[in-house]
Amino acid sequence: MNLNRDPADERFRDEVRAFLRETLPPDMARRNLRDFHPTKADMQDWTRLLHAKGWSAPHWPVEFGGTGWSAQRRHIFEEECLLAGAPPTCTAAFRLVAPVIYTFGDAAQCARYLPAIRSGDAFWAQGFSEPNSGSDLASLRTSARRDGDDYVVNGQKTWTTEAHYADHLFCLVRTDASAKPQRGISFLLIDANAPGVTIRPIVSIDDAHSLNEVFFDDVRVPVANRVGDEGQGWTIAKFLLENERAFSAEVPRNKRLFARLRTIAAQEGLIGDALFAQRMAKLEVELMALECLTLRALSEEGSPAATQWPGGSILHVLGSELQQKIGELMVEALGDQGCVFYPEHSTQSGHAPGVAADFLYRRAATIYGGSNEIQRNLIARSYLRP
Repeated sequence: MNLNRDPADERFRDEVRAFLRETLPPDMARRNLRDFHPTKADMQDWTRLLHAKGWSAPHWPVEFGGTGWSAQRRHIFEEECLLAGAPPTCTAAFRLVAPVIYTFGDAAQCARYLPAIRSGDAFWAQGFSEPNSGSDLASLRTSARRDGDDYVVNGQKTWTTEAHYADHLFCLVRTDASAKPQRGISFLLIDANAPGVTIRPIVSIDDAHSLNEVFFDDVRVPVANRVGDEGQGWTIAKFLLENERAFSAEVPRNKRLFARLRTIAAQEGLIGDALFAQRMAKLEVELMALECLTLRALSEEGSPAATQWPGGSILHVLGSELQQKIGELMVEALGDQGCVFYPEHSTQSGHAPGVAADFLYRRAATIYGGSNEIQRNLIARSYLRP
């Protein structure tokens, strides 16, 4: 991996910054720089602006609407967007289900679903976790019984991020109860508004609604909405989860959080405090190391080198724990202000709104995408196997 800065990449960074100055609505940026959960309207509006530029799906293959950028340029783009206050696009759609569709799906599925994701006209949510089946996905119980040209789906999903916004759900379901757990699972695309689908809110510790539980009661799903072969769901899930874990390093988000920490420390008069400065420096070193590992993983995409180390799990552990460490130091730096409750998307002035809420929500960062205990087991298995 070559970490020398390419002048062409720096010119590209300038191009992205100019685009953001001209295109990103200031009110949208203000809302998202406070790290409350982004609204659906902001995410879809921003996706449409990116789509008009041809930049909404930078990491997709060119033939499906991607930009053809290098891994380094994708990283630069995401970093500049986050630092400027741009909301994310729909993560479940762009980073999780879309790669599954264009990798394992058929031509009809690609034609039906990918354009609407790319343009921001369709919102998706991921239905994997169930009560008592979180990190142990192979124990999932939601069933899909074949009935002619349909599956009849019954069961429950939980902790489903942004399902209340979703037009579609992608779900792991059990299509063969007699097979070994991993072999009886299939991957279905489900209309979130289909009869029998019920979505109920879960208000999390940050007193916000981004999570949901989803119930399926005799929901009919066309067989044509199955991605891959029946029973191939576990293979597809492993592919998807590796993408999710690599993304959860969230270097751009960690950079923005660290920049906010630096601002708060300066405003609270802590920059000159030797002990506090030392703690900040330690986190900055961790952030630099995380970025190097992320760039390595991106540069090895699709190559044999990517299989030589458990990159997804390592990045998940380091990135999620760093988010928590930075958030903890921000709350500490704020002192009494860090304990104040600010309603979601508060317009109150000052640098405290959103800090405590994001800190509380990110307690889950070491759980979602596969708990860090599970990730450490995967890392150990990779390095210690005979």
